[in-house]
Amino acid sequence: MAAATPHSLAGLAYREIRNQILRGDLPVGVSLSRRKLAGELKISVPPVMEALQRLESEGLVESKPRVGTRVRVPTRQDVEDRSLLREALEMQAARLFAERATLAEKKELVQMGSQVDQLYASCEDGVSNRDFLFSVNTYHMNLHLRIADCARCPVLRDAIEKEQVLVFNWLYETAVKRRTLASDYHARLTRVLAKGTPPEAAEAMQQHIRHGLHEVLDGLVQLEAGPAGWR
Repeated sequence: MAAATPHSLAGLAYREIRNQILRGDLPVGVSLSRRKLAGELKISVPPVMEALQRLESEGLVESKPRVGTRVRVPTRQDVEDRSLLREALEMQAARLFAERATLAEKKELVQMGSQVDQLYASCEDGVSNRDFLFSVNTYHMNLHLRIADCARCPVLRDAIEKEQVLVFNWLYETAVKRRTLASDYHARLTRVLAKGTPPEAAEAMQQHIRHGLHEVLDGLVQLEAGPAGWR
């Protein structure tokens, strides 16, 4: 990393800190020390500061003058707003997938849905390490991005990625440790997208996204009560 340019160092710092947040190594509400992060990444402080500024602009961290920087504690409004945005974007992706995906792509998606369920089932023992769970969540996110890819609307796919609706869903569920999913939760969704009509696909995606929302919102109560006084 020492031979990298400052710009690339900031990008590396951004990806590593972001991944630590999504893995839960840096849980919501935890204070972030620029010097400590720089030491762990073996780089200077300026690239870390640039990375944190980018993460703050994306809503993953928050700062207060004379107080410091921490991983953002999501509010009820944050979760509800992101859920509504995700619902709008992914319902349209599901509708277009049902219309435009090839038979081979639909078969691939069904296989991915079953694989996601199997991976999540292997995490139910409660002893899976964070790196493994991170890889499972990454695969899950790739499933939803694959739906958008096969919708053949690059602008829609870019919006899903740019608005980070999947990243925030991942963060919220990791933060409240939500793991109550049926054994065929994603398989059912992908079967409807592969075999159903466009309206059926959109409805299935809506139900998929809304499932567990109240559980996440209830879990926020404890999170908001944690780092008292920061706000």
